Amino acid sequence: MRATIFVTDDEPAIRSALVKRLSRRQHTVTGFESGDALLKGLDREMPDLILLDLKMPGLSGLETLKAIRSKFPQAFVIMLTAYGTVEDAVEAMKLGAYDFVIKTVDLDGLDQVVGRALELLTLRRRVTYEAERQGDEFSMGHLIAESAAMQALVGQVREVAQNPKTTVLLLGETGTGKEFIARVLHHNGQRAAAPFIGVNCTAIPRELFESELFGYERGAFTGAHHRKLGVLDRAEGGTLFLDEIGDLDLAMQAKLLRVLQERKFQRVGGTEEIAADFRLIAATNRDLKKEIVKGTFREDLYFRLNVVSFELPPLRSRVEDIFPLSIKALMRYGKEFGKDIVEIDAEARAILERYAYPGNIRELQNIMERATIFCQGRTLTTGCLPRELQEAISQTVVATTQGDQRSIRLDMTLGKQTLAEVEAAIIEEVLRVADYNKSLAAKYLGVTRFALDRRLRKLESHQPD
Repeated sequence: MRATIFVTDDEPAIRSALVKRLSRRQHTVTGFESGDALLKGLDREMPDLILLDLKMPGLSGLETLKAIRSKFPQAFVIMLTAYGTVEDAVEAMKLGAYDFVIKTVDLDGLDQVVGRALELLTLRRRVTYEAERQGDEFSMGHLIAESAAMQALVGQVREVAQNPKTTVLLLGETGTGKEFIARVLHHNGQRAAAPFIGVNCTAIPRELFESELFGYERGAFTGAHHRKLGVLDRAEGGTLFLDEIGDLDLAMQAKLLRVLQERKFQRVGGTEEIAADFRLIAATNRDLKKEIVKGTFREDLYFRLNVVSFELPPLRSRVEDIFPLSIKALMRYGKEFGKDIVEIDAEARAILERYAYPGNIRELQNIMERATIFCQGRTLTTGCLPRELQEAISQTVVATTQGDQRSIRLDMTLGKQTLAEVEAAIIEEVLRVADYNKSLAAKYLGVTRFALDRRLRKLESHQPD
């Protein structure tokens, strides 16, 4: 990186040599003859890096460093020292200096120390930027909550975010934004400065999950050549998000339960008990109560997880939020693709608001990304939307999925469809869901197979030739 650097040394020859050497590396460099002059310069501008001589008349290097650190705690300072004053340089590093360079005729070692300092500075700024960007992205103000269901949820999330220890269970269909809510809870609470570690329980093979969760010691198994920290180590002080926890096998459920009960764990192959300080947020699209009845989920773990639970509503039940979510996605993808799309026309909006979204918010975002790519003007029209979306809107009844539960959505235009037409659409969609197994379709509809056959014959007799 090209940096702004202040060099402070009372010897004109050394100061000039430093300024020239660093300027040749394309840095903007300013020289100061004393600590007092440097402090006055810092009142006008804060550089990326400061080179500061230890031995100077008037305000010494150590005294100047103390003054810098009191006003600018994050300042990067490299001390300059002559032979025989290394002890002072060590003292300076205790006061917060980044490193020191021994002054020689050819200034050997200067470039390496400055290079490392600027590399660290770049990394620190990137991390700070990402943390600020994420913190802003997941602020409470960025939650779309026009619908009553979401307004109630946001109020509850705001309360729970302030308690850094409460375990939270997030329930809802795939794509409803469970991980987003988990990050909102993290970034708006006392653990925001610590890590957020997310793990998808279905993405890690069962035989590797234990070592990923707990980590392992060197020699724990063949190929374990060094210690590896697990996600519990990495989540220390922060938040551990376990997505799709309903798919975790029973053996790992028992081990996770022990961690939650004792707040301690052991690495694989280790004997040391390690304290665990993290907030657990778990998510699933399964009905865990049904999984308990089936014997695939531990009841005691469920009670540990279900301290506070939030049911995220599917997008089709929060129609008021579809348009603002669409606009938000449009702004995001417009910026990403360099397109100045400022609005969605009324017809396109109507189509977006009528669609059932079996994939929920994730599906809406995919639709908006595609629409942005194909939009040629400043207004997004129906022609930009996927054809299958427009075709789905023409259906009176659409099948949807919530966890393991199938359901159908009825969209009847008053005055445009008769009761018979609506009944026919329901029967046809249920048959499709049942893969045209009439016995199963009759069970779904709560009628006998004979009654279903009678209705089908009636419908066939009323079809035009």
